[in-house]
Amino acid sequence: MPAGIAKVLKRLHYPLEVMCQCVPWYVAYSLSSRDLEEMMAERGATVDGSTIHRWVIKWLPVFEKAIRPEGIVRRNAVLQRNMTAQPVQLRLPP
Repeated sequence: MPAGIAKVLKRLHYPLEVMCQCVPWYVAYSLSSRDLEEMMAERGATVDGSTIHRWVIKWLPVFEKAIRPEGIVRRNAVLQRNMTAQPVQLRLPP
C-alpha cells in the first residue's frame, strides 16, 4: 500500500464507506457539512459536520491524485491555451 494512503487510513474511527461517500458529495454537489450531517443521520450514521470538513481536507488530495494521474491537463488549462493561440491568416486565391 502506498505510504500516502496508509497514512490517511491510519486510525479510522468511522467506516471507510461513510467517508468515501461524504467527501465526493461535499465537493461535487456543493453541500454544506451540516447538510451532509443530516443526510448521514437519515442513513443511520452519526457524524459531526466538523468531522466531515476534516475528512474533506484530509481525503481530497488523495482522491485527486487517484483520479488525475500525472501528465493529464485540466480542462481549464486547455481552454486557456486555445484562447491565446495566434490567429491564422488565410490566403485566398485571386
